[in-house]
Amino acid sequence: MSVFAHLVERLAELLEPLFHGSAAAAAIVLFTALVRLLVHPLSRAAARGQKARTRLQPRIAELREKYRRDPERLQRAVLELHREEQVSPLAGCLPGLLQLPAFFLLYHLFSSPAIGGEANELLGHRLLGAPLGDHWADALSAGGPFGEAGLVYTGLFVLVAAVAAFTYRRTKTMMAAQPVVPVADGGQQPPGIGAVTKVMPFMSFFTLITVAVVPLAAALYVVTSTTWSALERAVLYR
Repeated sequence: MSVFAHLVERLAELLEPLFHGSAAAAAIVLFTALVRLLVHPLSRAAARGQKARTRLQPRIAELREKYRRDPERLQRAVLELHREEQVSPLAGCLPGLLQLPAFFLLYHLFSSPAIGGEANELLGHRLLGAPLGDHWADALSAGGPFGEAGLVYTGLFVLVAAVAAFTYRRTKTMMAAQPVVPVADGGQQPPGIGAVTKVMPFMSFFTLITVAVVPLAAALYVVTSTTWSALERAVLYR
């Protein structure tokens, strides 16, 4: 973790002439953008895979009808179809999974009072007066929602809400555009599918909770990554 702390410090030093006291916060945003750039090829592959899976839905429905009394044969047929079309069912999960280590590194880095036996100097960095190691609760206790730190969180919440609303509208539009596939076996959906479909558009709003409970540095990572994802998906899934 000390290597990662040194990386953040070096980025902050490079950005200090432009961002002054908020250089460490700018370094976190830049670090997040670099992580997303590295993951972008996988995001593009996931988008292609999603489009291919949508295109395969009618053929999968035919396989369900054909092998409705033989679940094992149906599973093999669906996997074979995915192999033929070079579609991976797990491709869409990879971009998110590969970002988790970076998020947890930032979370741990700005939650640790000491690194390598020495005081964690990163905790002294701020974003417009809000310490990067503090939480929303600290901002509220220090000056309330309209204090210096509270206003920083208010700005983040507004940005997250705007991105979440944008993502919500796009998700609803994309789900409405999905082809309606007849369900085999008497029209019964797999258990839980209906609930997941209803909840999915609202998932982006859960980011508000994350921003409220993690250190400000980790919240910056989440906000930057979420905003990147919204814009990236708008381009890749247009």
